[in-house]
Amino acid sequence: MEIINRTENKLLHRVEIEFRLKHPKQSTPSRQSVIEMVRGLEPGANPELVVVKDCNTRFGMAMTTGRAYVYATAEAMAVEPAYIHKRHGELQGGESGDSEGGEA
Repeated sequence: MEIINRTENKLLHRVEIEFRLKHPKQSTPSRQSVIEMVRGLEPGANPELVVVKDCNTRFGMAMTTGRAYVYATAEAMAVEPAYIHKRHGELQGGESGDSEGGEA
């Protein structure tokens, strides 16, 4: 994984990483594997506070580009939209949010 740009956003308490990942003779990496690679780039990053956005693979090329946000706290991560929290919860093996009020 290659970092194209790394920016510390102090207002939102996060590190914004633009990355490029070459994966010859392999399929497009999953979001979970990208989160693990970002953890390798940011020592001490909590996988529950890493959000991967805009993951794009070029047609006919074994290269994926995207952005990852590494938040300092769960409170700082609250700025992300609800669908991001739902998708991130499903990646982490948590509840999907569809089971609210399930007792009848």
